[in-house]
Amino acid sequence: MKFFQTGLLAFSLLTLTVSCNDKSFLNVNPTGALDDAQLNTTENIEKQVIAAYSQLGNDIYYVPYTSMWPYGNVRGGDAYKGGGGTADVDAFHFYETFVFNRVDISNTDEFWYRMYLSISRANDALRRLNAIDVAAMPNKAVRQGEVRFLRGHFYFLLKEMFKHVPYIDETLPTDQYPTISNVALTNDALWSKVADDFRFAVANLPDTQPEIGRANKSAAQAYLAKSVLYQAYTQNDNNAVTGIDAAKLAEVNSLCDAVISSGKYALHNDYATNFLTAGDNGVESVFAIQFSRNDGTPKGRTDRGNELNYPMNPDYGCCSFHQPSQNLINAFKTDASGLPRFTDFNTSGDLVTAADFLSTTVDPRVDHTVAVVGHPFKYNPTFVFDNSWVRVPGVYGYNLSMKESVLPTDPSFQKTPPFMSSSKNWAIIRYADVLLWKAEALIELNRSSEALPLMNQIRQRAQNSTGLLKTASGAPTSNYKIGLYPTAGFSQSYAREALRFERRMEFAMEGCRFFDLVRWGIAAPYLNAYFDKEKNLRQYLSTAKFTAGRDEYMPIPLNQINFSQGLYKQNQGW
Repeated sequence: MKFFQTGLLAFSLLTLTVSCNDKSFLNVNPTGALDDAQLNTTENIEKQVIAAYSQLGNDIYYVPYTSMWPYGNVRGGDAYKGGGGTADVDAFHFYETFVFNRVDISNTDEFWYRMYLSISRANDALRRLNAIDVAAMPNKAVRQGEVRFLRGHFYFLLKEMFKHVPYIDETLPTDQYPTISNVALTNDALWSKVADDFRFAVANLPDTQPEIGRANKSAAQAYLAKSVLYQAYTQNDNNAVTGIDAAKLAEVNSLCDAVISSGKYALHNDYATNFLTAGDNGVESVFAIQFSRNDGTPKGRTDRGNELNYPMNPDYGCCSFHQPSQNLINAFKTDASGLPRFTDFNTSGDLVTAADFLSTTVDPRVDHTVAVVGHPFKYNPTFVFDNSWVRVPGVYGYNLSMKESVLPTDPSFQKTPPFMSSSKNWAIIRYADVLLWKAEALIELNRSSEALPLMNQIRQRAQNSTGLLKTASGAPTSNYKIGLYPTAGFSQSYAREALRFERRMEFAMEGCRFFDLVRWGIAAPYLNAYFDKEKNLRQYLSTAKFTAGRDEYMPIPLNQINFSQGLYKQNQGW
């Protein structure tokens, strides 16, 4: 046997020796792979467009970008990080307190990486789309519009997170990527690049798509309105808002009008419908991420970015992240007329127990947004939220977020051990967004009286959204009272305060609060006032502080600066 093995080895070495001069055997196409030219067919380009779409929901629990909850809610004072304590996904704790945020946090670096991976897919699809003849692909322009819409979305997320990022499109050769600085374009010019993708999409997308989930003209008009609205608030190098561009506000108003007049969208009759699978792709959904399960993939294409945010009970299991702040909960209080209590909502006693919600009048949207001990969870009167469902109440309190979750009996629910997930859509743009963007533009154009009916549409819908907010006995869960803003006294200054409050109530825990505060130029005073009160309730916030001129944006990740060999410039203050 030993002789046989030795002889076989010698034969093998001899064969290898005599074969080295003939390298033709190396020229074999890899099995299961396509070369670049093979991808340039109509069928394969269509697949590359789908691959670009798939990046919308390709996030993960420690680097979410579906709902942007750690960056928009936790940094914006609407939520505490939650989870098992400050060391549990500690990057989110660093974001929340600001003083501990650093340039070398791997989660921040991976967010950057995932955005550019998504942009790379879009650019690759665009290169192939641009090269194919329209005779071979009659829907070429539509697909180009879709992919530029997607690229605009990913650049928008990068822009609101980092302010200064390198802009790379499909025309730039790969070997030139390292030559593009993140400050090659001014803040305003970079916003224009983002807007250009949505402008192209508006010009090339159809009013209606034959397949659910693809972007249409109205979605592009709405996202363009959002981009132009952000661009309208001019900033200096210290991130301070120095003015508002009236021409851009007028464009926002016009774009929102186009979406409204399309006749395709409306507010759901009940606010709850937005956060139930029954509302997926309904009349309020302008554009949404489409998730799926039982689709032939090992774990489905479910919402991984929100999978930490379920209660800690036997029906779920993990992980009690994303807990509403006491400040947010108190903000749902209303006065004798059912209007927001702008000045004293956070100074007259906290809403904590179920009894507190009966002794004080509240906006109904609180029970669509916040899980309260003793209240039904997710509209099921027999599934009552309990204090044992929260992981570390001594650190983060007893409340959880509800909008992103589903009941364990919901057909969309799926366990992804040790986490929870679902195939429920996540809305990127709701029709309520469009109404309030238009209202904001009108108010800043000093046309507040035209904004009033738009804001009252939102409040009227909230007023009518108590049908599912019942206890097992059929009684209202809380003491609901919400009124409409009166015409008298609706000045520009009052309207501005009301608009900003209304956006908070309507989109609470949906990932946008921090970015609104930065856009309006009020993040520093607002958040430092928030910390002054909250640190008395949450000890871990005792040293939290927002530094103006720095904390409006994340630092450029150190890994990226090193990769660029110093070409990328660090953000102000870092």
